[in-house]
Amino acid sequence: MKRPGGALGAGRLVEVRPLIGLTTYAERARFGVQDTLSAVLPLAYVRAVHAAGGRAVLVTPDDPDVDVLDSLDGIVFTGGADVDPARYGEQPHPATYLSPDRDAAEMMLLGTALEADLPVLGICRGAQLMAVAAGGRLHQHLPDVLGHHNHRPDAEPDRDRRPAYGEHRVTLAAGTLAHKILGAELTVNSFHHQGVADPGRLTATGWCPDDELIEVVEDPARTFTIGVQWHPEDAAGGGAAAPTTGDCRLFAALVEAAREYRSRRLGTV
Repeated sequence: MKRPGGALGAGRLVEVRPLIGLTTYAERARFGVQDTLSAVLPLAYVRAVHAAGGRAVLVTPDDPDVDVLDSLDGIVFTGGADVDPARYGEQPHPATYLSPDRDAAEMMLLGTALEADLPVLGICRGAQLMAVAAGGRLHQHLPDVLGHHNHRPDAEPDRDRRPAYGEHRVTLAAGTLAHKILGAELTVNSFHHQGVADPGRLTATGWCPDDELIEVVEDPARTFTIGVQWHPEDAAGGGAAAPTTGDCRLFAALVEAAREYRSRRLGTV
């Protein structure tokens, strides 16, 4: 979709990129001499959205409200802290790291996004959030369940302070959105100590063949609702040291779905 440019467009036809929300989180961060509570997100997410043709909009956890969704054409629920196990009826594991305020904000946003059939992509924590919101539950600490640390290797970050990713294959069920976007199998990076035990009302459509852990969840009743357990954003923008998922097909598919959502919303189709 194109529109005449405003003051900055100087009368040119300007391509309107779909606006893709990216959830952020509140953490202490250092900027020069300052050390302050900040809304933060790895830039790799932003770069992945822009590489796919979208325009990234950061959604902060402070003073949350669903009105932000009115301006968005799609949303990514990003990685980060563990979802509070109280939301699926369990006590926290000693290794569980919680962010209740973020849970509350994102659950509110996710529920309204799904009602509106806004295109949704969940990444790592985001996929787990989707499963819990759908009535499912999580494995709180995978080494206790699987007997290994392959999904989050017990290693120090590299010299650029990047996570020490694991790497494994994922197989995808035929006839699903994930299969349409990614094919029958791919190799992914991995950095998570929790996982989806029960997807609830969602459908599991991808698994790690080494241990049968769920790696992809979808809602086939909606236009574009998919969550993945790995970090495709690092393949797009994380740098040469990142293990690769091959490309940023998930982001490209999200942006295309967002473009179609915007056209339907504006009545241009």
